[in-house]
Amino acid sequence: MSEKTRYSDAELEEFRQIINEKLEKAYRDYDLLKASIMNTDGNDVTDTSPTFKVLEEGASTLSKEEAGQLAQRQMKFIQHLQAALVRIENKTYGICRETGKLIPKERLRAVPHATLGIDAKVDGRKK
Repeated sequence: MSEKTRYSDAELEEFRQIINEKLEKAYRDYDLLKASIMNTDGNDVTDTSPTFKVLEEGASTLSKEEAGQLAQRQMKFIQHLQAALVRIENKTYGICRETGKLIPKERLRAVPHATLGIDAKVDGRKK
């Protein structure tokens, strides 16, 4: 029996559903991070004492910076998931970009935007 070179349309549809679910959650998380950066929840220190306000603004700035970094990471994750959907459309999803072999389903279910099989990923770290 010859080795499979790509996933079937039914398998690709299963992965599409997994990715779409992760995308929905990723967008929700991204929106929450954006809201915390813009302070749209209204929890600020305008009605507290001046000393506390200075301390709170410092913590707020740090927390906004952290939220900004998290938002950037979240957007990168979203872009990787969108790229995975494009690979599904092109029927190249699940093919390791280093070896050309199929990435195991278990790995794709855990990391649906993966473009490397475990062997290629481990080899890449050794270099």
